[in-house]
Amino acid sequence: MVKVENLRKVFKKGTIDEKVAVDGISLHCRKGDFITIIGSNGAGKTTLLNLIAGTCFPDEGEVVIDGTRVTHLPEHKRAKYLGRIFQDPLMGTASSMTIEENLSMADLRGQLRTLRWGVTKSRREFYKQVLKELELGLETRLKDSVSLLSGGQRQSLTLLMATLSLPKLLLLDEHTAALDPKTAQKVIELTDKIVREHNLTTIMVTHNMHQAIRYGNRMIMLHEGKIQFDVEGEEKKTLTVDEVVRRFGAELKDEALLG
Repeated sequence: MVKVENLRKVFKKGTIDEKVAVDGISLHCRKGDFITIIGSNGAGKTTLLNLIAGTCFPDEGEVVIDGTRVTHLPEHKRAKYLGRIFQDPLMGTASSMTIEENLSMADLRGQLRTLRWGVTKSRREFYKQVLKELELGLETRLKDSVSLLSGGQRQSLTLLMATLSLPKLLLLDEHTAALDPKTAQKVIELTDKIVREHNLTTIMVTHNMHQAIRYGNRMIMLHEGKIQFDVEGEEKKTLTVDEVVRRFGAELKDEALLG
């Protein structure tokens, strides 16, 4: 489904500030895999997502999505394959547009757009139904500007937008980190519900060890650009924070991982 083969990325190459961010990572994701990725700051988590998404290109290696080699495709040409949510709730929506206009844009992701686009009555009814599932009352606010929403509401809307067209791969880059604990829990539960209902292949980067263990069917730890730990199935279900700390305590330099 998604194959990453021997990816390597070096920043500021040839200088005293040279940094090997991703060092020969290979990762094969089956359809429906929900993979959580943890690691201390600088471990290569976000760089790996950027290489998959096309935000930057690898020095070596290949990225294949649904049988198509996308390694050197620019980010906008990968849009039809991917949905991505960032840590900042402001990044996933257009503040100056209404809720229904944002959903309409997400609806058209990867499709040929014209200057004449709008929201039909049938699509508006569809948006109301999917918004109702968020249980945030947004189904009655389709004409409201997104700028009026709270951070949690915007991130929930962004999640809905990213999954509306059922992407081949959903990338979540610490998408609950900027939210208060109560809102973060609601968003992660909503994420899990949507991913499971639609069997979406998902890679989620998180600093929260408890999230990484509880959600998804597979967990990976990165350290210095390499995979140090890859566990799934029954082994993951019985995993505890204490055991991960015991086995990989040296790599857990960032205390936020234990939050």
